[in-house]
Amino acid sequence: MKTLALLLFFFTNITCKENTTVYICNSGNAKKYHYTSNCRGLSNCTYKVVQSTIDKAKKDGKTLCGWEK
Repeated sequence: MKTLALLLFFFTNITCKENTTVYICNSGNAKKYHYTSNCRGLSNCTYKVVQSTIDKAKKDGKTLCGWEK
């Protein structure tokens, strides 16, 4: 039973992490991703703020905004 619970926990964490929505400024110079669309770090974005997944943001070289830590 413990094994089943651990497997479910592990699978749930992987699934949730891959599908976590983050927000990115759609400029060519953006280097950060944000968990909320109204993050203070996005206030200087003069381009459109777009949704993405955390995995795609990380693959694109983006890191977590300092205000979100």
